Amino acid sequence: MRNTPPVPAEFEPEFIAGLKAIFEEKIVFNQVLGLKITRLLPDRVTARIDMRHELIGHYSHNRIHGGVISAGLDAMGGLACMAAIGARHMDETPEQRLHRFGKLGTIDLRIDYLRPGIGEFFELSAEVLRLGSRVASTRMEFRGADGKLLSCGSGAYIVS
Repeated sequence: MRNTPPVPAEFEPEFIAGLKAIFEEKIVFNQVLGLKITRLLPDRVTARIDMRHELIGHYSHNRIHGGVISAGLDAMGGLACMAAIGARHMDETPEQRLHRFGKLGTIDLRIDYLRPGIGEFFELSAEVLRLGSRVASTRMEFRGADGKLLSCGSGAYIVS
């Protein structure tokens, strides 16, 4: 049984645009990774990383670096927390909700590397398992272009 409040079906366009701006532009390291949000729902977020030369971790196999996977999944866990916090406070304006993310930070992160990260692009997803008043627990996935699960992770984030 999930220990999170019921969530609305979707966010307002203003909230989505604001959250994309924070995630893709203001968090500059996400630009370095090439993280682009593809779907932003209250209970699940997805993004994409296109493979490029700067992300190679093993030169002879053209594999993505494990640090890119770890950082990408960590960012996605944080994004899932932002979406869950936004959904919890739907009584506020989109602008008010977008100011709630200032104290968000990673407490704990675990990544399991299951298969080599080889491909033209990768899809990342995350969901919040529990959103408490101070800590959120998340689960994340890193998949290849063919949909095969390459890595998975779990994280805990301070949200207050």
